[in-house]
Amino acid sequence: MYRFGRLGLALGLCLCLVPAQGIAGSGTDDRGVILRDWYRMILELVRHTPTYTPPVASRSFAYTAIIAYESVTVGQQRWHSLGGQLAGLPPLPAPDTASPLDPDAVLNAAMELAVDTYFSNTGPTGQRAKAAMAKAMDRRVSEGMDPALIDASRAYGQAIARHVIDASLSDGGAVVENMGFPMAYTLGGEPQDWVPTSLVNLQQFPLLPDWGNNRPLAMPDAGACALPPPPPYSEDPSSPFHAEAMEVYETSKSLTDEQKLIARFWSDDPMLSPTPPGHWVSIVLEIAARDGLPPEQLADLLARTGIAVSDGFIANWRDKYTHDLLRPVTYIRRLIDPVWEPLLITPPFPEYPSGHSTQSGAAASVLTAALGDPFPFTDSTHVADGLPARDFPDFATAAREAALSRLYGGIHFRAAIDRGLEQGACVGAFVNAIKTAE
Repeated sequence: MYRFGRLGLALGLCLCLVPAQGIAGSGTDDRGVILRDWYRMILELVRHTPTYTPPVASRSFAYTAIIAYESVTVGQQRWHSLGGQLAGLPPLPAPDTASPLDPDAVLNAAMELAVDTYFSNTGPTGQRAKAAMAKAMDRRVSEGMDPALIDASRAYGQAIARHVIDASLSDGGAVVENMGFPMAYTLGGEPQDWVPTSLVNLQQFPLLPDWGNNRPLAMPDAGACALPPPPPYSEDPSSPFHAEAMEVYETSKSLTDEQKLIARFWSDDPMLSPTPPGHWVSIVLEIAARDGLPPEQLADLLARTGIAVSDGFIANWRDKYTHDLLRPVTYIRRLIDPVWEPLLITPPFPEYPSGHSTQSGAAASVLTAALGDPFPFTDSTHVADGLPARDFPDFATAAREAALSRLYGGIHFRAAIDRGLEQGACVGAFVNAIKTAE
């Protein structure tokens, strides 16, 4: 984890359009294409921007998706605004009913500003890719349209984006310095406390220790899905804690090829992938393309998934720093095998609960509520990286596999995995209470 991968962005450039009540347009329906193209850009930007660790990426996915949802559903009485439903987000500005708006131009302008804002710290290659994407999309959306109509539509799309962006500035996660690692931090001094697991200088303090203080979107507060403590720390070979450590150790010694594949498939390391929250966004996009989902439903799924993983990381990070538990690699080398190496690189923050488990449980909860159970799907997120697609009968099975992958990787104890899934289900319940479609 926290390695540096290849650089280079692939751009897919398309356009989109749907007339909604109170909004003019040419009558075609391309907004889903606009969404998918901008999201392809986002997934690449996350992959190639060092600061997009999973919590930071989840926040960007959430606010970008909120902007997308509001832009796609504006003027449609069947769809309820998220303004006033999400913490810190007041009702959105209404369009000027005296001025017709083109729905494609509204969405495209909103997405352009959202991506430029939430992915502003990408490198030079990403900046050039964003600029090229914006120029090409604007040209395609505007082609053959009345300039006055395009200008009014662009202005309203930007107004939607700015409203959400302004609201997000006070949530606690808007500024990430030093790649998320504090400049000063006092480590715990007890045997059970987290200690650094990496020789990298930057990672001698844990990542984003204050992230659990951020304002959530759907949860009433960051502690709404707090977990009980992990099993009591013990170095006694007969203790439950030692048994969990032995499970990690013995599992690592007998991994099958399938288990190794699962660990790598869900690893989703920063700078080598779209990160764990981006993996679930990728799943949503693949389902939408396969099933031809209308843009409103796609925007709804993206918003719910983004909010779920974002709140999930806030709840998870709060508990990580409440319990401050050491990683398996620390315990196992201390008491079981001083030269043990896990399959995956241990990330630089406390162990309990598993972030993969919480965010996957939350995403699975909202997607199951929205799309049903069972809901078979194929996950091709890492095909381009050389990993085969995986088939799942439902979202819960995928979430359990994602969670268990951290045991195979040697990164988490069993309690962190199982209780993380429980925490994700709790977060998902709050997101499922959001009212969107009638």
